Amino acid sequence: MKATAADSSAGFVLHTYPYRETSLIVEAFTRGHGRMTFVARGAKRPRGALRGNLHPFQGLHFSWFGRAEMKTLKEVEHEIIFPQMAGDALLSAFYLNELLMKLTVREDAHESLFDAYHDALQGLSGRNASATGEVAQILRRFEVVFLREIGYALHLTEEADSHAPIEPGQRYIYIMERGPVAARLLKDDPRWRDEPTVLGKTLLDMDRGELLDANSQQQAKALMRRVINRLLGDKPLHTRQLMRELR
Repeated sequence: MKATAADSSAGFVLHTYPYRETSLIVEAFTRGHGRMTFVARGAKRPRGALRGNLHPFQGLHFSWFGRAEMKTLKEVEHEIIFPQMAGDALLSAFYLNELLMKLTVREDAHESLFDAYHDALQGLSGRNASATGEVAQILRRFEVVFLREIGYALHLTEEADSHAPIEPGQRYIYIMERGPVAARLLKDDPRWRDEPTVLGKTLLDMDRGELLDANSQQQAKALMRRVINRLLGDKPLHTRQLMRELR
């Protein structure tokens, strides 16, 4: 029986791990159903039908059956084959997967986030992806969409409270619960005395998805790290640790 829209979707493998003797548990991110968990029966067998089709960073189409939280994978077909990644691009792709694994809810569809993930993988596998600045732009663009889609959208074009337009040359302190506040308004408040500032230009660059200079890239990275760390709580990102060790 042909799979219906209710039990099939385009998607990507995020992570796999062994299950019993011959099977795999597959964590996947699908366009129509969000993050899902499958059991791929027989996928570890040398001649298993699913064995060669469960690689990360390749566009796939999943078909499954079952009503439990962990569905049974029926079929996997390739839809998009991206060029193989290496170096910073590959580590960055694993970082995206780890964000999706740790900060999304199972079976909660986010089609815009899926499209952003697809675009990020396409960028990271492209000819210019080895450039550090290009990787940084791809990651920040994805993170902006990611935060918005999981309910933590950043305010990048207006000041908190006053809603005045962000000024490129002004320095701001980004308060997680409020948004950007002009640093000059907080200079006498001891709570924010040692808080890092970010230029308005950086916030506007992030909104446009164009971080073309090193200063904007550095400030945007620091801001995103603070926000994402707050959401992660005590759940560390292993890809960050791996990046530090390799460098």
